Amino acid sequence: MKNILITGASSGIGKEIANVLSNDNDLFLTGRRKTDKVNYFQCDFKDIFELEKLYKSAKKYFNSEIDVLINCAGQYIYKPIEKMTFDEVTYLTDLNFKAAYILSGLVISGMKKNNWGRIINIGSISAMVGEANATLYSATKAALSGLTRALALEVAQNNITVNQINPGWVETPLAENSLSEEEKQEIIDVTPQKRFIKPIEIAKLCKYLISEDAKGLTGQNINLCAGLSIGS
Repeated sequence: MKNILITGASSGIGKEIANVLSNDNDLFLTGRRKTDKVNYFQCDFKDIFELEKLYKSAKKYFNSEIDVLINCAGQYIYKPIEKMTFDEVTYLTDLNFKAAYILSGLVISGMKKNNWGRIINIGSISAMVGEANATLYSATKAALSGLTRALALEVAQNNITVNQINPGWVETPLAENSLSEEEKQEIIDVTPQKRFIKPIEIAKLCKYLISEDAKGLTGQNINLCAGLSIGS
């Protein structure tokens, strides 16, 4: 049983990851929504001091070090670059990249102490292939990819792995509510497998990546995208 901290766990992909990992592990969850769960911390990911409180709350809950960090919190903004506001640039950079960077720095000492750890970053296929009108989103997820590779190299000798999962379009309530039927069909038409990725596929990949079977897999960007990264 591992002590696992999952960000962005109140909905969508993060919620499914928590569901899949809850059977065999002890979880501490965080997100922007408020709940009454004892293993949950409502967090403003833009606030460094809030991230420190999150880390301390998780350690207190586990009464131990954090074995696994899954950085799933993130947001998507679709807008031409010239219409992006300074506030949106700061917001998306803080949420999609800076929070993962800071939390990784906080948990790594405990992982080194135990000579074991797993960090999984949930990125996006947009980090690998780019996406017009989502330049900021693509850039923040690409920064996360750079963190993944560099940190994996930095901690490789400590039996710690760092990997990134890059989903394509995922079947979540957010996608369901924000896309018209015509837009959904357009996405399916340009996706080689002609489908959306299901959240449970990402969750089960996380389960594998934290297992001992995956101990030789580190510093990798895994494109779980129904073929989007290889063309249409």
